[in-house]
Amino acid sequence: MQGSRPLSVSLHHVSKSFKLPHRQYHTLKERALHPFQARTFDVLEAVKDVSIEVEQGEFFGIVGRNGSGKSTLLKCIAGIYKADTGEITVRGRLSPFIDLGVGFNHELTARENVTINAIMLGLSRREVRNRFDTIIDFAELHEFLDLKLKNYSSGMLVRLAFSVAIQVSAEILLIDEVLAVGDANFQQKCFDEFERIKRAGRTMLFVTHDMNAVQRFCDRAMLLERGDMTGIGEPPAITRRYNQLNFGRTVQERAADDDVRAASAYLPAEIVDAWFEDRAGRRIAELAHGEPCCVAIEVRFNETIVDPIFGVTLRNDVGMTVVATTTAYGMGSTGEFSAGQVVVTRLRFDNWLANSRYSLTPSVARKGPGADAYDLREDMASLQVHGAPPTPAVAQLPHTFEIETK
Repeated sequence: MQGSRPLSVSLHHVSKSFKLPHRQYHTLKERALHPFQARTFDVLEAVKDVSIEVEQGEFFGIVGRNGSGKSTLLKCIAGIYKADTGEITVRGRLSPFIDLGVGFNHELTARENVTINAIMLGLSRREVRNRFDTIIDFAELHEFLDLKLKNYSSGMLVRLAFSVAIQVSAEILLIDEVLAVGDANFQQKCFDEFERIKRAGRTMLFVTHDMNAVQRFCDRAMLLERGDMTGIGEPPAITRRYNQLNFGRTVQERAADDDVRAASAYLPAEIVDAWFEDRAGRRIAELAHGEPCCVAIEVRFNETIVDPIFGVTLRNDVGMTVVATTTAYGMGSTGEFSAGQVVVTRLRFDNWLANSRYSLTPSVARKGPGADAYDLREDMASLQVHGAPPTPAVAQLPHTFEIETK
């Protein structure tokens, strides 16, 4: 994919730092009493020598821990910050969605702010009038149109700001992780909009802590750590490195140690085993198409954890993800588990998968929208599916056709 399309955004050796004074004055008296103390400062290198190229129509993820420089980098691209060194080239109209409420006047109503903010982002007054109802429909804020923004919740502000941003006829969108503030229903609407934007061939740079969203939407991703770009590549590889950075080495890496038992103790929760079962609960390595299937994950807890998220990913023999789900989807609370407790989580489904060998990657993660993994095991178990009708698809779902003559 790289190199096949023109570039939308290119960064070459971009750096950005901030001076942090050792003393900040709040009154004239303080300034008079300590006239020289503000002359000393520390330097925070927020972004260090970052070079990336993002192609037209590409969804590019930017991930990293808090304070890693993600938002600073996005603000440099948007022109909010001026980079200290390096070159930034943007080819196309930008629509930034970076800081919650930037460009809004909280003493004005939502109706007034939509017009002002949309014009600031490049729409004409006529375009604003034509798109006003669409903006409000997406934000679902009809009953709050004449309420001042100072009375809005953070979630309502997100809905309004994002609804305006996506109506701008921009080729490039910069989206920061503020979408995490919205409720689950609005996040799903945003994800649906991402799909539409992607089909339209627009470019997006997407900052997030949600590794599921990175794998779902992004073509490539990069990992920042303390301002340094420590990795760039396919989303599965970058999300694994992100989880390793947050929670230490994976089980496979620790298994290479001489003392696995001692090395595993630092993980709050670890995956002990994972396997496939048939309808009778027997461990299996192969299964006929159409038969009930079960994925089992055994997890040991090394400290008390409330509502962990258990996850399952299945990939076929060419590496395509065909199933990716977690207990966060619909199950709600998973319970409280104490140190030393061992549990087995089971995912049951009817096996309508096509003929292939499927590898299982189980995970156990911290509760929250980012689904940060305590532990995961790539390709821990496998299952051969046979007996499915020939199909180019990854699954053959049960179905019927109806033909009606008129």
